[in-house]
Amino acid sequence: MTAKQSILGRITQLTKANLNALLDRAEDPQKMLDQLVRDFTNNIAEAEQAIAQTIGNLRLAEQDYNEDVASVKEWGGKALAASRKADEYRAAGDVAGADKFDQLAKVALRKQLDAESEVKQAQPMIESQRQTVEKLKAGLGQMKDKLGELRSKRDSLVARAKTAQAQQTVQSAISSINVLDPTSEIGRFEDAVRRQEAQAIGQAEVAAISLDSQFAELEASDADIELEARLAALKAGSTPAPQISPTPVSGTYDGA
Repeated sequence: MTAKQSILGRITQLTKANLNALLDRAEDPQKMLDQLVRDFTNNIAEAEQAIAQTIGNLRLAEQDYNEDVASVKEWGGKALAASRKADEYRAAGDVAGADKFDQLAKVALRKQLDAESEVKQAQPMIESQRQTVEKLKAGLGQMKDKLGELRSKRDSLVARAKTAQAQQTVQSAISSINVLDPTSEIGRFEDAVRRQEAQAIGQAEVAAISLDSQFAELEASDADIELEARLAALKAGSTPAPQISPTPVSGTYDGA
């Protein structure tokens, strides 16, 4: 297999690649696309080099062909000139001179035949090379189109993957901060606040109870003081007056 056939076969194989089928079989589509982009880029570079070499060889063959075509014309002209010169010498009766130029005409005609043979051999080869170059150029264009498709798919896939990842992050955040969930941080914080509030209420009630007790003790102390005062008055021979207001009487009372 020649280099031209090899590169043409690779181009054909790559351009016929079904991207969707390849992606469906891939475990990591993004990595596969990245690898395909690298492979296509490398193959395009190799194809461009091979095509350039093929075109260079074609141009050399065309130059040789054109030179052979020019040689056919040139040797034909020389053969004609020698033949005419021989005719002139023969008309003048110079047979030796005529034979000499006839021999030169034959040499020129032999050169012309050789050049024509080169032209005939070169024609199909050049035509084949031209067709190959056109196929290579077309294949190279398809490869570049496929590379553009690959890059577009890769960029689209990467963007979709990032969007999906962002959506998952947002959904996870929303799920972890669910204010309606009693087991969430906010619910536990609210319970702690309610317990603190209840404790504060309890402490206030306890403080009120303590204050009432103090006033009750104060009233009890006042009663004890009064008792002691009256006892001291009795011992001194006096009767302490009761600390009450007289009850008002309605009407008259005559003692009867």
